[in-house]
Amino acid sequence: MANILNSLSKVSRGDVVLSVRDIKKTFIEGGQPLHILRGGGFDLHRGEIIALVGQSGSGKSTLLQCVGLLDRPTAGSILVGGVAAQKMDDEMRTAMRRDKIGFVYQRHNLLGDFTALENVMLPMMARGADGADASARAMKLLRAANVAHRAGHLPGEMSGGEQQRTAVARALANGPEILLADEPTGSLDPAHAAAVFDLLLDLVRKNKMAMLFVTHDMGLAARADRTITIKDGIVK
Repeated sequence: MANILNSLSKVSRGDVVLSVRDIKKTFIEGGQPLHILRGGGFDLHRGEIIALVGQSGSGKSTLLQCVGLLDRPTAGSILVGGVAAQKMDDEMRTAMRRDKIGFVYQRHNLLGDFTALENVMLPMMARGADGADASARAMKLLRAANVAHRAGHLPGEMSGGEQQRTAVARALANGPEILLADEPTGSLDPAHAAAVFDLLLDLVRKNKMAMLFVTHDMGLAARADRTITIKDGIVK
């Protein structure tokens, strides 16, 4: 497993870091099948930013959960750095999420009893990082996110924009290859939303990551390198 994870760090700019083919996801509700994803797919390349759009309930978040290895598709294939998700056991999936994929949600999901610094340190500590090294990197990320002055504050002592900036810093803690963002500015007012999205684009570009983000805002989608759409359950 370690060799597979290490190999993902060697892909060069432009290489495919995420590949989805004929993805399908069906839930059972009231004894009846509910087909959310019905097929289609896409490739995401290193250094590329893709917007994922579609009507509410079209399956955007479901797709993100599947490619983020938080859920399993009913059918189809997902490859992360060339590694087939369906061949990963639970331990491998956990390691992939921790080491290679960063998540930013609509709500910041920071732990309320931990400071901003501690929240950003946690993913690194879970990976076995030294406390001093984790603290130093966390401060560097908080500075990049323009919230270093809030390092010692609890989430409840911070504004919504500051909380989301801290969440972005946390998502980058382990230097992921792929950043997945589900309506990352959806809970913010327009001014803070624009600032957080600018931050996301800047950090993704500087770190040569790949990003797939869900949005209802076509203005934000237009700033991506390209857009994919879910319509009638088909990823196009």
